[in-house]
Amino acid sequence: MPIVEARALTKVFRRPDKGPGLAGSVKHLFARRFQDKVAVDHIDLSIEAGEAVAYVGPNGAGKSTTVKLLSGILVPTQGEVRIDGLHPQRDRMTVAHRIGVLFGQRTQLWWDLPVAESLAVLRDIYGVDPATYRKRLARFDEVLELGEILTVVGRKLSLGQRMRADLAAALIHGPQVVYLDEPTIGLDLAVKERVREFFRSIRDEGTTVMLTSHDLADIEGFCRRLVIIDEGRIIFDGDLEAVKDRYARERILHIETARPVPLETLRASLPGAQVTVEDSPLRYAVRFDRFTMTAGHAVTALAGLTDLVDFRVDEPSIEDVIRRVYSGELVLG
Repeated sequence: MPIVEARALTKVFRRPDKGPGLAGSVKHLFARRFQDKVAVDHIDLSIEAGEAVAYVGPNGAGKSTTVKLLSGILVPTQGEVRIDGLHPQRDRMTVAHRIGVLFGQRTQLWWDLPVAESLAVLRDIYGVDPATYRKRLARFDEVLELGEILTVVGRKLSLGQRMRADLAAALIHGPQVVYLDEPTIGLDLAVKERVREFFRSIRDEGTTVMLTSHDLADIEGFCRRLVIIDEGRIIFDGDLEAVKDRYARERILHIETARPVPLETLRASLPGAQVTVEDSPLRYAVRFDRFTMTAGHAVTALAGLTDLVDFRVDEPSIEDVIRRVYSGELVLG
């Protein structure tokens, strides 16, 4: 049984449709008109326990609204949500103990309390015993360097500091399901890498994670499943590596030779590949399909023609695929 399940999940926001200025507001009092904005449109989604799912899409696609529906913050207009078989609205207290939520643009810290006191309040709310609390806090300190900010009042935290504290707050009660909405925003590169390693560790321990992020480095190496949403609808749901295998097959081999080699000679030695000159007569780019040719085969063939000074292979990333989906160049299916 899936630990997170949504069926025909829909959220429609109703907005006033009125003219500008005072005249428009007065007219709206007597002749009310509204526009419906469909933020999430009949989404079906199932997530198994221990699964890490990347939920991505362009701005305004409905990512954050979906997370709010799945966590019980918003009530769906249509459809239903179940978290470990429970209804997020009817079983609100029980569900709250089983989920953790981090919104990169929102905080759950108390503005006028030091971080340590905010975490202690959350400890008491969730009923975390002192020994477990100390153990988790020590682990968070190791990854997030919390020690230096525990005495800082919430309103005085920088964005990166607040994100570190909010991540600890979202996980302090050991939730079964964690929703992470832009979790690394504002973090420096070193902390980002430690946080990503921490995400992998909680996934391997069986925590279910749903991650939305525009930083696709957060996704690769962590999530095994990719869900893409656009205009409130899921347009793709499948294996992350399978997407790369199907839609990011091209590799680029960059080589530097000891002496110039005619392009016709290089192309003749690598049928099926596209060979071009780069920024120097000694540097070439070889584009090839990795399912019809390997980088090793290409290097061997080229080494038989001339001495190779240097070479490297560019691997495609999931970012390349998603960028093409956003721009309309690629339709997944």
